[in-house]
Amino acid sequence: MTSPVALTIAGSDSSAGAGIQADLKTFAAFGVYGLTALTAVTAQNTTGVRAVQEISTELIAAQVEAVADDFQIGAVKTGMLAGVAIIEAVVEVVLRRGLRPLVVDPVMVAKSGARLLREDAVEALRQRLLPLADVVTPNLPEAQALTGRRLDSIADRIAAGRAILDLGARAVVVKGGHGEEDPVVDLLIDRDGVREFRAPRRLTRHTHGTGCTFSAAIAAGLAWGRPLAEAAGDARAYLDRALREAPELGHGHGPLNHFPAADRRERLRAGG
Repeated sequence: MTSPVALTIAGSDSSAGAGIQADLKTFAAFGVYGLTALTAVTAQNTTGVRAVQEISTELIAAQVEAVADDFQIGAVKTGMLAGVAIIEAVVEVVLRRGLRPLVVDPVMVAKSGARLLREDAVEALRQRLLPLADVVTPNLPEAQALTGRRLDSIADRIAAGRAILDLGARAVVVKGGHGEEDPVVDLLIDRDGVREFRAPRRLTRHTHGTGCTFSAAIAAGLAWGRPLAEAAGDARAYLDRALREAPELGHGHGPLNHFPAADRRERLRAGG
């Protein structure tokens, strides 16, 4: 059987815990063939980002065009886009090639605190990219930055999600990992209502790449043709296992285990 194909348009993480490296590992864990279009190269490890080199907008578009000419792309996700020019280039090529469904992870700040989206690009993200999104996956600080709302309660998070819908997105998952409640509550908000996904709060410093991994898992589910609610539920369960079985590497915010034992056992049972 031919594997579905998904494309990630994102930055590279030299420590391989986030960015396109996390996306590719997540796609592989879901049996999805991953394509990439790099937007930036970062020099980073689990303790911080040391340098960033953005890719030219012409080369970003050329990467997307090249793979779109050769593959039937079943889903696309965006990650680190850095600035206005890159956002505009991605919007143009996504529209030109009709790439859908589109998962937008509005990456703004690295786990270490380094800024990955310039402040003057937030409005371009809101006005140009979010209206194309089939689902947007902000964490709480990102949802607050996108809407200008305080998020002190679940009701506040739902209101912020609906404000993002008003920008044109078809659905939003407001992630609860930056909150304090246990279990963690992720909220899928669309025109039909609100669904909750809950998971135990994992008290660990090994959380590098959680946002990239979650959005990539949703994209993988959509590439398989699963309804969004099922893809989001699968992504939440996968992320929980990846956190629970994190390999405890690095001296800072360590990476996840993108191939947790539960998934390996399932593949063995299936003869894979």
